[in-house]
Amino acid sequence: MNWKSTIIKDLAWGTKISNREDKEAIAAKVVQLVKYRDVIGFGSGSTSALAIEAIGKRVREEKLEIIAIPTSHEVEMACVKNDIQTGSFLKYQPDWCFDGADEIDPDKNLIKGRGGAMVKEKLLMSAASKTYILADKSKFVSNLGEKFAVPIEVLPIAVNSLENSLLSLGASTISLRIGIKKDGPVMTENGNFILDVNFKNIGKELEKEINMLPGVLDNGLFMNFPIEVLTAN
Repeated sequence: MNWKSTIIKDLAWGTKISNREDKEAIAAKVVQLVKYRDVIGFGSGSTSALAIEAIGKRVREEKLEIIAIPTSHEVEMACVKNDIQTGSFLKYQPDWCFDGADEIDPDKNLIKGRGGAMVKEKLLMSAASKTYILADKSKFVSNLGEKFAVPIEVLPIAVNSLENSLLSLGASTISLRIGIKKDGPVMTENGNFILDVNFKNIGKELEKEINMLPGVLDNGLFMNFPIEVLTAN
């Protein structure tokens, strides 16, 4: 028996969606990729949210059976709202994934993690045979780090000890991500903190160098992933 609750039924994307027309066009492309009994990694972001709505419409109208592996509680609730069956990454390997990005460079390297879900997003992308990155024109940059800092998920006890190590890797600014409508720092779904770090230069090895630091779980650099970028055009 399903819950008779309005909380998830009334769930909506928290902010106004920019470039909505382009994002709806991208979402329409994602919907056409969905096949019967696919296991799909569902990423986060506003374009992904529109894609989830559109996929839910196909599920209802066509009785389409799929399994979504959500990358966050937010995405899982969106799936529930849109009548999409969800499954655990412990049980299912995704056939393919779709996700958003904060920045994409000419070599298709990414910065992700503004939503704080980069660890599970990276897990799903690593396990899937194909990943589609949904990107409107605002996501493309000449060099990573032009618009956004690199999010780094860290153990709470490591916040102070990591500062000098990150500075030695070329960090120019380091800030602890603080919650909105919540006192104190943002907590990830893994119970950790996020440091948003600007770097003077983001080289090819920086993702690995950050992850070698004691106290770091993972970071929002996605380098050399075999992705296909979906745009509105």
